[in-house]
Amino acid sequence: MPRRAPVKTLAPGEFVARLSGLYGEPVWRPHGDPITELVLTILSQNTSDANSGRAFMRLRQRFPAWGSLVEAPLGEIQEAISVGGLAKQKAPRIKASLRAIVEKRNSLGLDFLADLPLAEAKQWLRDLNGVGPKTAACVLMFALGRPALPVDTHVHRVAQRLGLVPAGASAEQAHDILEAIVQPEEIYAFHISLIKHGRRLCRAQRPLCRRCPLLNGCPAGQSFLVSGTAANS
Repeated sequence: MPRRAPVKTLAPGEFVARLSGLYGEPVWRPHGDPITELVLTILSQNTSDANSGRAFMRLRQRFPAWGSLVEAPLGEIQEAISVGGLAKQKAPRIKASLRAIVEKRNSLGLDFLADLPLAEAKQWLRDLNGVGPKTAACVLMFALGRPALPVDTHVHRVAQRLGLVPAGASAEQAHDILEAIVQPEEIYAFHISLIKHGRRLCRAQRPLCRRCPLLNGCPAGQSFLVSGTAANS
């Protein structure tokens, strides 16, 4: 039976450095459009990137100005995003979120979040209908360049396997845990690198541990090799 090798303690920055050899160095270029990011992230909930992308394009074609969604009939929004799935849940979330922004700010804009303390900016977004920690973090990181770390299923799984997040911690809890240990300037690269790694090597079933550059720093990977859970190739 294979013996478990010693596990080396690695800092989050070292994980990013090792993964950059496989996936390249992610470059953080915030696009500065938080309303678009909010809509896109709600559409991406519980569906594939391909489906959410199609729904987004259909919605954008039907409603070129996001402000028109605030008073649009709910059925029209649902029809536009039906290709993405869960339209009956997502259409009300999108409309209610945009309407709440207008009611709170007297305009449809979120640029002011760039100047709020990070915790306050997160909470402001989470108070919107259908906006949880991941959606709030996506808006802040991708659109405004704030060091908020979105935790999707891949980031959550890989971080737990690496021992960065306790086994019993939820994805919601993992946001605060990871933000506390990842340097602000490394947030984007950490997020992107772990997503790519979770899709390609650190898969949910039969992970490719033998090909992983993080193996000597991964407690789960060492256990998978011993138990035969990891893929052979």
